[in-house]
Amino acid sequence: MTDNNFTSRADNTWCPGCGNFAILQALKEVFAELEHKGIPREEIVLVAGIGQHGKLFDLLTINGFYSLHGRTIPVATGIRLANPDLRVICVAGDGDCYAEGLDHLIFGAKRNLDITVLVHDNRVYGLTTGQYTPTSPSGFRGRSTPGGIQERPLNPLELMLASGASFIGRGYSRHRDQLKRLIEEAILHRGFAFLDILQICPTYSDLTEYYNKHIYDWDTATEDFQKAWEKAREWNYSAEGRIGLGVMYKTSAPVFEDAYPGKGSVSREVRRAFTERLLAERI
Repeated sequence: MTDNNFTSRADNTWCPGCGNFAILQALKEVFAELEHKGIPREEIVLVAGIGQHGKLFDLLTINGFYSLHGRTIPVATGIRLANPDLRVICVAGDGDCYAEGLDHLIFGAKRNLDITVLVHDNRVYGLTTGQYTPTSPSGFRGRSTPGGIQERPLNPLELMLASGASFIGRGYSRHRDQLKRLIEEAILHRGFAFLDILQICPTYSDLTEYYNKHIYDWDTATEDFQKAWEKAREWNYSAEGRIGLGVMYKTSAPVFEDAYPGKGSVSREVRRAFTERLLAERI
């Protein structure tokens, strides 16, 4: 891989105006910045789920794994345990991660795995043409719920705080400079880093006007659980409340990999030699 902008030759099929474009560009710029800081792309692994967000994997020249629906975190867990030198990033959707993959998300946070989870939260199943997801607003009318849903939306930040994540934040696809900073900080954090990225789905759930009216920036992250809890509950993904952007909660805690029985059983030199052999055979 010798390109400078991490762009593959795959065709992009997202709808015009999709928030995924901004997330894709933010990731490219973050990867370039990390490489400039001495973290080569060969030490970064991207795990994608199923959904419109998953197409991002096709558009990047980065090593990775296409997982099953909702299964990014167990795949990332295996990669981290096999090679703790790698920085593993999960990209998932709200339907992918908060529905099918919810149990894995909770246990990843509970264990404080040293991985980064970026959730593309457009609050709708865009790939399958507009069904509701766990974060869809009450009353949402979709292809599967023409009469509107009666459920209250899930609050992912509140859930992650209760589950034990050591880094929790929220970004917005239309605030790309801030989003870049959040993604890089999440990747560099040691522990389970969770970032819920509000994004626009112009076809099935265009909340641009609503977000622009309600968002504001959190000043700083807090290590205080109670203060973080109050921040998490400012907005419950319903029509009311201010929507804070930034790092909500950040703390230091032991990571799961350090206590894993197999840690250190395969040296870095052995892993590197094996990787070099695979690359040579591939070439």
